[in-house]
Amino acid sequence: MILTDTHIHLYAQEFNTDRDLLISDAMAKGVQRFFLPNIDSTSMEAMLLLEKKYPENCFAMMGLHPCSVKENWQEELTLVEKHFAERKFTGVGEIGMDLFWDKTFVKEQEEVFRRQVRLGSHYKLPIIIHSRESFEEIYNILLSESRNSQSATRNSVRGIFHCFTGTIDQAWRALELGFYLGIGGVVTFKNSGLDNVVREIDLNHLVLETDAPYLAPAPFRGKRNVPEYILKVAEKVASLKAISVDDVAQITTENSKKIFGK
Repeated sequence: MILTDTHIHLYAQEFNTDRDLLISDAMAKGVQRFFLPNIDSTSMEAMLLLEKKYPENCFAMMGLHPCSVKENWQEELTLVEKHFAERKFTGVGEIGMDLFWDKTFVKEQEEVFRRQVRLGSHYKLPIIIHSRESFEEIYNILLSESRNSQSATRNSVRGIFHCFTGTIDQAWRALELGFYLGIGGVVTFKNSGLDNVVREIDLNHLVLETDAPYLAPAPFRGKRNVPEYILKVAEKVASLKAISVDDVAQITTENSKKIFGK
């Protein structure tokens, strides 16, 4: 069994004391592939060093997180663009909009998101979307960018709605644009409503993630999330789909290979 975590911040300081042990423990349980989304300039070095240490298991992405879009957003975005010009990455992420915590830089978030969506189109890479209280805004931007694309492919913009927690209607609209849904620990939360979405959406449109060290699944909710907890997500999805964990692992890992090309 090979499990793929399509979204994990393994480079975060929360793992500084036991990172290698946690990776080893997860690998022993079948978690072999870790996709690393960037946050901003402060996370780049640690992320790239981790990829260098585990080149067969850890795959770096590059992007500017919406919560890091502040007064210096142009400087941060320029650095992201510079990294793409210098080397290959597996995706553009973590990008998007977050209107939950602070709406001060809404217009700037929109501009930064659009420009990073275009990076994905330019480099033919998937985009990894953070959409908190902002699905409609993001959907409209994706729709317009897809229509304006010069690519011969109708939907050159593709990727994952990370930590999807939307409605079934939003799920279908995301799929219609060619996106996959990232399912994480929230699916194990009582009354999250995500279980109904997972039941209805075919597994061929889903991938698994932890978002560790954040969003630990039940029964660890509120504690530090660690790599091996993706098994809890896989078990919940398997239960909802009435199939084996092995089947969930196989299908979602194949989905991740289609998205990232590795």
